Amino acid sequence: MTQAQRKHLESRLLQERDRITRLLAQYSDRSEAEDEQDESGDLSKMPLHMADQGTDTMQQELGAVMIDRESATLAEIDAALQRMYQEPDSFGICEQTGKPIPFERLDIVPWARTC
Repeated sequence: MTQAQRKHLESRLLQERDRITRLLAQYSDRSEAEDEQDESGDLSKMPLHMADQGTDTMQQELGAVMIDRESATLAEIDAALQRMYQEPDSFGICEQTGKPIPFERLDIVPWARTC
């Protein structure tokens, strides 16, 4: 891997890290806004219709799944950055075969661990 390719991948990792961090902050802001809405003094938390309650539950579960998925991706990105900075010889090497991961794959998923 050339120095230019390595710099490109570092930039991609940092961009993706920033994107996910902002996305997680948005989820957190929404959750806090929902908590504040719950504390608004309404006498009932029951939606006007049972379908509304189902929609609310589905949205909460979807949000939780998205947070889990994005958090896992963020951990993979952090691990890739750590490999890149602390063990540069291991970055871009397939953990299963020990062969270099094609640059094209790393350009799409820069935190990839396998071919």
